[in-house]
Amino acid sequence: MKQFSILALTIFLLGNTFATASNSNTAKATETGIQFQNITFAQALQKAKHDKKLIFLNVYATWCAPCMSLQKTTFKSAKVGEVFNKNFINLSIDAEKGEGVGISQRYQVTAHPLMLVINGEGKVVKRILGYVNNEQLFSEMKSYIK
Repeated sequence: MKQFSILALTIFLLGNTFATASNSNTAKATETGIQFQNITFAQALQKAKHDKKLIFLNVYATWCAPCMSLQKTTFKSAKVGEVFNKNFINLSIDAEKGEGVGISQRYQVTAHPLMLVINGEGKVVKRILGYVNNEQLFSEMKSYIK
């Protein structure tokens, strides 16, 4: 009887683990908003050239409250995501970690949040400083959206 209880508990825990993993994968697949790509900046430049798109680069710091608000609101909007995922190579980089340090120096990032629109040659064509809501972001980006 004791062995049966242990076996039943093991099966329950394994089943629950697989169900939880399945639900988290489903949630990621159905997330709304901007889908920031997990690629290097160099890869983004290559992709921008190849796809003839611009890079939308969100430069943030983890201590920056407006940065976190931007990520939780504007960037999570289904409408913003639909437009930006179609029109841009989207990257989000922590200015104080990894390659974000060099990118911040290269593009003279002195305040956060900062959103940059960069062409495939690495040239900044638009800078947006500070928190923006959906309408403000669309207004700032209208000439870069097809």
